[in-house]
Amino acid sequence: MTDFSQKLNKLSPEKRRYALDTLPGHLVSTAQTARLHQLLTDFDFMQAKLAECGVQALIEDYNLAMSSDVLLNPEQTETLQLIAGTLRLSAHILEPDKTKLAEQLLGRLLSFENPEIVALLEQAKQWRGNTWFRPLTANLTPPGGPLIRTLTGHSSTVKAVAITPDGKQAVSASWDNTLKLWDLATGSELATFTGHSRPVEAVAITPDGLQAVSASSNNTLKLWDLATGSELATFRGHRGWVNAVAITPDGQQAVSASSDKTLKLWDLATGSQLATFTGHSRDVNAVAITPDGLQAVSASEDSTLKLWDLATGSELTTFTGHSLWVNAVAITPDGLQAVSASEDHTLKLWDLATGSELATITGHSNSVTAVAITPDGKQAVSASGDNTLKLWNLATGSELATFTGHSRVVEAVAVTPDGKQAVSASSDHTLKLWDLATGSELATFNSFWVNAVAITPDGLQAVSASGSLFSLLDNTLELWDLATGKKLATFRGHSDKVTAVAITPDGKQAVSASDDKTLKLWDLATGSELATFTGHSSTVKAVAITPDGKQAVSVSGRTLKLWDLATGSELATFRGHSSWVNAVAITPDGLQAVSASWDNTLKLWDLATGEELATFTGEAGMSSCAVAPDGVTVAGDESGVVHFLRLEGVDFLTLERNVPLTLPSESPLSLLSEGLSLVQQGREEEAMSCWEKAIKLRPEAAAMIGGNGGKALEKQGKALWEAENYEGAVRCFQGAVKLQPKNAEYWHYLAASQRRSGDAEAALSSYETALKLQPDAAYIWSNRGYALFSLGRYEEAMASYQKALELDSDCESAYYNIACLYELQGDVDLAVENLQRAISLNSECREMAKTDRHFDRIRGDIRFRALLGE
Repeated sequence: MTDFSQKLNKLSPEKRRYALDTLPGHLVSTAQTARLHQLLTDFDFMQAKLAECGVQALIEDYNLAMSSDVLLNPEQTETLQLIAGTLRLSAHILEPDKTKLAEQLLGRLLSFENPEIVALLEQAKQWRGNTWFRPLTANLTPPGGPLIRTLTGHSSTVKAVAITPDGKQAVSASWDNTLKLWDLATGSELATFTGHSRPVEAVAITPDGLQAVSASSNNTLKLWDLATGSELATFRGHRGWVNAVAITPDGQQAVSASSDKTLKLWDLATGSQLATFTGHSRDVNAVAITPDGLQAVSASEDSTLKLWDLATGSELTTFTGHSLWVNAVAITPDGLQAVSASEDHTLKLWDLATGSELATITGHSNSVTAVAITPDGKQAVSASGDNTLKLWNLATGSELATFTGHSRVVEAVAVTPDGKQAVSASSDHTLKLWDLATGSELATFNSFWVNAVAITPDGLQAVSASGSLFSLLDNTLELWDLATGKKLATFRGHSDKVTAVAITPDGKQAVSASDDKTLKLWDLATGSELATFTGHSSTVKAVAITPDGKQAVSVSGRTLKLWDLATGSELATFRGHSSWVNAVAITPDGLQAVSASWDNTLKLWDLATGEELATFTGEAGMSSCAVAPDGVTVAGDESGVVHFLRLEGVDFLTLERNVPLTLPSESPLSLLSEGLSLVQQGREEEAMSCWEKAIKLRPEAAAMIGGNGGKALEKQGKALWEAENYEGAVRCFQGAVKLQPKNAEYWHYLAASQRRSGDAEAALSSYETALKLQPDAAYIWSNRGYALFSLGRYEEAMASYQKALELDSDCESAYYNIACLYELQGDVDLAVENLQRAISLNSECREMAKTDRHFDRIRGDIRFRALLGE
């Protein structure tokens, strides 16, 4: 802890915030250069100000220092620039989670040798705020490159972006059906525009910067007021998706491009449709208007571009040359040329006056999705399906720079009015702001479309998992001899492709994961299927087995599930990821799991409690992860970066290389599994002993152990009830309520078992407890009445039945039990009347009454016999 931190901790909350807010400005105004620089390179100050005032306030301290007259030397200026650049790059991470400062500083600055940066990072390494992943290498984008900020907030692909004429704001359009207004200086989200019922495909801003027009796949366009966020008008007329929109320089009209193969000209003031332009033979993807507002260029999936006269609606020229559809088009500021972007991986430069192709620009390795031209007309920025943007010299066609950082397709790009920056939009759900200036083969195992492979612990065999979208036949696992390359066995059972496989530590079993939403447990010696685990609602993408071989963790969709391999039961579901989870790894001690997701994060989970312990946020979707014996987590992301991270703030068993794995036999999870197996063997008391021991070891694991133990005992208790072993059922439910004393259902089952075993007094007590927990349960009131009836407390029994009917007028058990009570009192009319009501609600009551001894005294009554159909 630094001197500053110690002093800060002595202040009241009000004075603490005041000091953090005003101290940097005070040091600037009094020209205390040394103290200012010391403060801005103090990790404790940075963390405190971030927590108290937010990331933008912290960034502004560095902006103030570097823009003031305070005489910082070049080395000090460089240090502050690097820190400020890091904060800007990390703003979208730090704003929602202010505990990420140490992680972000280390991930972005570890490659720098500046002594002051090294000292700052040493401070960051000591942070102990909570459990966290500490980067061991520079695994995030460093400051000083073209990327300035990342803007997050959309929940789906960002399809388009437009920048206001003053260059201060941007409007984004997303497949989450919304548009968002952004402050480019701070990265903050100013407004969200909702109103479209389908994805928003495009957006354009009027020349005065006051309004925006959006285009949607619901076949409409909308006009928005940027100052108020209100929807001004909806334009209807297209019969297909509206893919693009452009506004004339005078701001009075807009041209839209649609999947209905047409373009339309609109009057923005009245909302009226002025003209429809037909000529393309396929979807029109883009449109741009010449600076004089007289012409428009359209780009289509028919692989052509067309030049249109907006006044007459006539087609002036068709530009041919692309071999695949054209995704985008931009016109140079002088109105003489156009640049097109195509699915054929190229851009082309066209002469609008002659229709001739001036140049073909190549370099992207995937489709070119968008293009924007700098205000001076000399350069163009392209966006691509290869996840990059490129800066081009239009005069020479040469590539000036490649901008990497997006983890998925870059859908759109816009250049600021000063030509110095660009904003890109991507299907990775983000926008980014860029600075434009600145061994031998031993054997080959032939199988069909292998998705995964695992090797047995002895290194002698391997299991491969196969299947694909293109085959319904191969969805199998295959066992291989690694010494000979021979296939030893094929395991069939999955109905869709097998995506992953893991082998138990003893090498005897394997667990497979499949697109059929299940996991299967296999005996490797016999090839037999031992169990199928169901519960996931979508593809199971990965599976890992705990070091003791007793549990497995699977990932599907946005969730993870923990399974008991001996019993096949689902122990827990872990939720927290906001996108698909791709991989899972278990720590060497078997107590935690690390998951990797497309949401750019790794998460650490406590398997015994289900608690999320830590999150690391990268810059691209996490596609794989592993945990080394010494606890270092290694993860790979879809941009090709390998992350090396050390877990801080959590203790677990570390293992020496080549030392046999030995784990505590009494971990909470092991004890949970042992107890579940004991219940299946009818050894409930021993199971309870296991679980009580587990809870003593980890009190915070009580919920998971109690929940799973309770379910196991409930299942066993019901089975014993069906077998009429009521004493055994009592033992099971006594254990269940001990584990979960607030579970009314378990108390109800215990009471019913006690009543059937002949202990009505104990049953009554258990019913009372159940009603304290669930006082509005009519069926419990009815069954409580039956216990009172058994004890001869008839008036209380009747009151309990009446309470049940008060809560549920269709409670057939209450009517049935009232009929029994009236039969006992000799009131045949009321007995038959209530029994008739019970039978009308549930015909099973008729079959019960036929053998129920409580009706023996009225069995000869003609009305009773008629009611039973005799």
